[in-house]
Amino acid sequence: MKKLLLSSIIVIIGITFLGRLSYLQIFSFSPDQVLEDPAIKRVYDYPERGYIYDRNGKLLVGNDPAYDVMVIPREVRELDTLELCGLLKIDKEKFKKELRKARIYSPRLPSVFVPQLSKEDYAMLQEKMRHYAGFYIQKRSLRYYDTNSGANVLGYISEVNERDLTKNPYYVQGELTGRTGVEKVYEDILRGRKGVQYIQKDRFNRDIGPYKNGTLDTLPEQGFEINITIDKELQEYGERLMVGKWGGIVAIEPATGEILSMISGPTYDPSLLVGRKRSANYSKLHYDSISKPTFDRSISFEKSPGSPFKTINALIALQEGAITPSTTFTCHHGFFIGRHKKGCHCGGGTRNLNNGIYLSCNAYFVGAYKKIFEQFPSNSEAMDAWEKHVKSFGLGSYLGSDLYTGRPGSVPSTDLYNKWYGVGDKRWSATTTYSNAIGQGEVNVTPIQLANMTAAIANRGYFFTPHVLKKVDGKKIDIPDFVEPKYTTIDKRHFEPVIQGMADVYHKGTARYVQIPDIEIAGKTGTVENYVKIDSVRTQLTDNSVFVAFAPVENPKIAIAVYIQNGYYGSRYAGHIASLMIEKYIKREITRTDLEKRMLERTLEHEYAKPYSGKEFKINEYDWSKHSSVYKAQNQSEE
Repeated sequence: MKKLLLSSIIVIIGITFLGRLSYLQIFSFSPDQVLEDPAIKRVYDYPERGYIYDRNGKLLVGNDPAYDVMVIPREVRELDTLELCGLLKIDKEKFKKELRKARIYSPRLPSVFVPQLSKEDYAMLQEKMRHYAGFYIQKRSLRYYDTNSGANVLGYISEVNERDLTKNPYYVQGELTGRTGVEKVYEDILRGRKGVQYIQKDRFNRDIGPYKNGTLDTLPEQGFEINITIDKELQEYGERLMVGKWGGIVAIEPATGEILSMISGPTYDPSLLVGRKRSANYSKLHYDSISKPTFDRSISFEKSPGSPFKTINALIALQEGAITPSTTFTCHHGFFIGRHKKGCHCGGGTRNLNNGIYLSCNAYFVGAYKKIFEQFPSNSEAMDAWEKHVKSFGLGSYLGSDLYTGRPGSVPSTDLYNKWYGVGDKRWSATTTYSNAIGQGEVNVTPIQLANMTAAIANRGYFFTPHVLKKVDGKKIDIPDFVEPKYTTIDKRHFEPVIQGMADVYHKGTARYVQIPDIEIAGKTGTVENYVKIDSVRTQLTDNSVFVAFAPVENPKIAIAVYIQNGYYGSRYAGHIASLMIEKYIKREITRTDLEKRMLERTLEHEYAKPYSGKEFKINEYDWSKHSSVYKAQNQSEE
């Protein structure tokens, strides 16, 4: 009986043990448990990152093969350090630093030791790696750019940092992630999914084959291809026009909100941020505190909008019943604020809405602005209504686009003026804030906001959220936020007289010398006073040149904003560049080759050097000569 009992206990314990072991092996096993087993090595197989194409299917970003030297610290044995350093083209201090960094991360997990070897370096190294225990080469792909433009849109990829690793457990040390632009915003779509192999090791730490015959291994999945809304040819052309100039250009398709071009000047060749020299190149670009090539002026440059903002004040005045298209104001070569006369360059005389717009009369728009305030019982109510109308055009906000960064600009409010002047209807008024009437007040905008505002006018009262994603894996993506129209607070009927005034800017107004044959354009010039602080002194520099336009006037295909720092009056640089961009997009060729030649060759570097006189000054040296075959001497004088 005792023997039977003892045998039964042994059998029960054995069955329990086997059952528990089976459960752990079959039912409760997860691949993550493998990582806890020092006898199993995990090897990643990285996928190709998704290709990026433009709106017409032209390649922008592809992949090139590259190779990382990996290290597993606890497997490293005595070796000829100097010989390996020579092969890897690093010094001994760098060798020690990287090995120490890898040990801190994990003694038993692989880390990137030297990233992104070229094909030539890989060919020299692969045969000798077997002599260096603990080191091996892992293949991956790096970005290849089929354009030298669009760095601010496309962005770049770089190695994950500690914050990335903490934030997202998908990544391990040494992997790459999108850092800016499209690469960052659509990282999850572009990166694909890495595969993994589990290798069994024996007690001598030698590889003996796939763990569980490879049943836990997974294959890599390539990232999705995407099409962005940028027109490659237009983007490249715009960047050539911006050589030697600072500012931003944004072009939008009004019917969809798709961004056709988004140009920041100065810029840089995106291929500079690929490969082993990426870090050194980025430091040079980032720490260029004068020209700031990594600062995206198309979405982050906030300045007064100037005269293009007069179109918004005209629409608000019409909507509030403050004026009609035939309402007139007299310009005495300027206007009076109290006893002080402020200037105007329209030539003086009686102005209505139409010639007030095409001659850009300051007196007319200050008069209309005052009339808006007269429609309300108090200044605060007038300002609240005015602010609401302005913001309905997307000004004063980030617009909700899929661009990862930018600035919101600013639209003044009752609270702001109450804070500045004190609460009370007598403390401030339309006269106090008259600069808002002509786009020189507390309103600040970015080029993308100006382009979006212009698209809203082109659409006669609505716009679509500006965006850069068009297709994923060949399929059009209809993100609700991008396909639903956003309506302004202005009735459709009020847009036609304003658009007629903008069309007459070309026919007989401030842009009559920059017409495009066979294309009807509506636009507005702007010349914006430009002040900066130099050694703590507020100093006036050459005016900024601004221009907004859309074309054709009926069924518009493109709305554009051009903002050129220190570019003189609106039509001198911004107007000419805008007209060339419009012609390039609609006709796909340039008929006014003499104008094109002037804009390609002229530079404003002599203007940008003024605040730095006596100091070394040079616009970004990295890639200007690559952008245009007609690029001339840096200090060519203005005609």
